[in-house]
Amino acid sequence: MPSVVILGPPPAELEELIERRHQFGLDLYDEVWEGTYHMAPAPRFDHANLAIALVRALLPLTDAAGLVGGTPFNLGGPDNYRVPDLGWLRQAAHAVYVPTAALVVEVVSPDDETYEKLPFYAAHGVDEVMIVEGQERRVRIFSLVEGNYQETGHSHLLDVAAADLVAAVQWPA
Repeated sequence: MPSVVILGPPPAELEELIERRHQFGLDLYDEVWEGTYHMAPAPRFDHANLAIALVRALLPLTDAAGLVGGTPFNLGGPDNYRVPDLGWLRQAAHAVYVPTAALVVEVVSPDDETYEKLPFYAAHGVDEVMIVEGQERRVRIFSLVEGNYQETGHSHLLDVAAADLVAAVQWPA
């Protein structure tokens, strides 16, 4: 289905749909991009299964680095936030919105907006972004350098190469 843009105030039916999604917990991956609501479905099972495999591979490294991890969470503020699949902070946060993260992980899904999130993450000072492309069994690591991301192929936070993570992940069949 193509994207939908509604100009002007949203109709009551759309507000009701968003509220129903919230009531039933279907809005976990929905995001607000500078005031524009992005309605995202829950990931397919293979996406979620890969996220678990990534946690297994990353947890010893993130624990050693003293980072605190979480599954989908809101990075940003109420009117402008993104929801990474996984993320690690330097210290625990007890808030609906967290301002930054040390590391976020995005698992690429069909028709998602993973790569469009990079400027937002950079503006919020996220040190590293890991993008995982499950179909290709590829891990890409981007480090924040002078306000922009550069693909480095190595996590300085976790002291691990992308190739070593690819080997460590138990990729779902």
